[in-house]
Amino acid sequence: MEVIGKVKLIGEVQTFGSNGFRKRELVVTTDEQYPQMIMIEFVQDKTDLLNSYKVGQDVKVSINLRGREWINPQGEAKYFNSVQGWRIESLSQGGAPSNLPPVDQFEPTSSVSDEEPDDLPF
Repeated sequence: MEVIGKVKLIGEVQTFGSNGFRKRELVVTTDEQYPQMIMIEFVQDKTDLLNSYKVGQDVKVSINLRGREWINPQGEAKYFNSVQGWRIESLSQGGAPSNLPPVDQFEPTSSVSDEEPDDLPF
C-alpha cells in the first residue's frame, strides 16, 4: 500500500528498552477533498530513510498495516493498529530526469517528409 502527500512533520529518532529498539514518526498530509494527516512509523534501520527529507516535500511512502492483540489485566482483549513505512520516494518536480542528456545535444533532422510510411498501430 502507498500513501501520497506532503510531509507535515518528521520526528526525531526515539530509542526504547535495553535492546535499543528505534522508531521515528513521519506525518504526511494527503491531497484530497478532506485531507488526512497520516502518522507513519519507521522502525530500526528504516529510521535512516527519513534523513534526506524535509517538511513540505511531496512524497510517496510504501507502507504495511500492522495489528496486534493485548490482553489487559482484567483478561479483556484489546487491539491496536499501526502504519509502518518501509520505503519513501520524493515526488518533487525538479525538472527533467538527470539520466537524460540536455536537449541541445540532439541534432535536428534535415529531412522530414509526409511521404514516409506510417506504420504506427494507432
